[in-house]
Amino acid sequence: MVEEGKDCSEILIQIADVKSAVNNIGKIILQDHINNCVVDAVETGDKKVLEDLNSANEKFIK
Repeated sequence: MVEEGKDCSEILIQIADVKSAVNNIGKIILQDHINNCVVDAVETGDKKVLEDLNSANEKFIK
């Protein structure tokens, strides 16, 4: 878009849309992980899975 000489506002809107889409994908993956892996980890007492989830969640939120 930059090379095509598009308006900066249009480019920023596209970037915002991409960021939103990536965040939504992350939310879907997180929800699936909680529903599958984390539930199993809680039932079996696997604290490593919960620690890994917390670490990934901190990085995702940044």
